[in-house]
Amino acid sequence: MKKMSVSWLFCALLISGSVFAEDAPEVNSPETLIATVNGTPYRLDVFRVFLMERLQSIQGNADQAAQQQIFDEFMNLIVASQEGDRRKLSDERSVVAAMELARLKVMSNAGLSAMANDIETTEKELKEAYERIKKQAVRTEYKARHILLKDEEQAKKLIKQLDKGAKFEELAKKHSEGPTGKDGGDLGWFDPAQMVAPFAEAVTKLEPGSYTKEPVHTQFGWHIIELQETRKAEPPSFEAAKPQLTALVKRQKLGEKLTNMRNNAKVDLNESVVRMQSEADAAKDGAEKK
Repeated sequence: MKKMSVSWLFCALLISGSVFAEDAPEVNSPETLIATVNGTPYRLDVFRVFLMERLQSIQGNADQAAQQQIFDEFMNLIVASQEGDRRKLSDERSVVAAMELARLKVMSNAGLSAMANDIETTEKELKEAYERIKKQAVRTEYKARHILLKDEEQAKKLIKQLDKGAKFEELAKKHSEGPTGKDGGDLGWFDPAQMVAPFAEAVTKLEPGSYTKEPVHTQFGWHIIELQETRKAEPPSFEAAKPQLTALVKRQKLGEKLTNMRNNAKVDLNESVVRMQSEADAAKDGAEKK
């Protein structure tokens, strides 16, 4: 097989369906091929789906090396599948089941996407969702300083200096080994969830204007924390949150619709298989208890 390379420009053209050469093939045709490998043709549409899946997995941040890797992975997929065909594995029981499951997943995603596109949301529904989220989003933010040290004993000595009236900011500038030391240990406003657990737990127990009386140990070292202020974080405005609210309401409606479809589906259950499984599980549980 001839070695092929792909550039980001090539990828972009494949996704957008546009080409610049006047004699280029019609890339929007479902019959357009990306390559013929060992005599077998492969459609461009198949590569497009593969490409988009891989770009999503790396969040679209693909440099030239990553782009080449994606194309090589597609070629590996082709030659490995050809080997499976050569070995006549398509009738193997596990392969048949896996292919059936893959089809179920693809058709399920396509069906859910089509259903979601059909769902309409009202302004009333969006506002109700906004009120629910706004209540949940109310949280306290903290403004604090800290002094980071490698030695617990030194931290205890600095706390004694603070007890005697030393300025926290000055001690931080002089002794803190963290990147905020030059700014007097200023951490600005933050959500405790952004911090490592011991630090978050310590800062939330402080009253504004107070500092930790014992050094707080984290993987970064020993901290002395001074809480300056607290405030309630403001949720985003209704208009700013509208796209997320629309997606949320659609997901909720889609979930309800799917549950309804499942509950109303006519299911002829193979009860002997289900019963055998249940009995096997019961026997296993009984053996474990013994």
